[in-house]
Amino acid sequence: MTKADIVQAVYTQLGGFSKKESADLVDLAFDMMKDTLGRGEKIKISGFGNFVLRDKRQRQGRNPQTGEPIVITQRRVLNFKASQILKAALNHRVDAATPAASASATSTPARGFGGGGSRE
Repeated sequence: MTKADIVQAVYTQLGGFSKKESADLVDLAFDMMKDTLGRGEKIKISGFGNFVLRDKRQRQGRNPQTGEPIVITQRRVLNFKASQILKAALNHRVDAATPAASASATSTPARGFGGGGSRE
């Protein structure tokens, strides 16, 4: 899905906005997320997940082609952790809100969108 797809979805599903206004809304949401992460704050979206910035320190590494040691500079990385509700939706489980369901969800491998039924 692209940003243009998101703009189109806002335009068609919400109605009442022009395409330009829909694009402005999507841009505003992304700009707010960038600004929040830029300040080092977390973003928590209920039912979706958390975006967290982590600082990685400088460390020693190796060039995989030559094996030569190199220094990997310090940097910030963005991590995303999906909520249990999103994980359940991706694995077609509707009962993910219960603790027993989320405990079993972690031990059951994902089967994709096929539903896990037998093939005949």
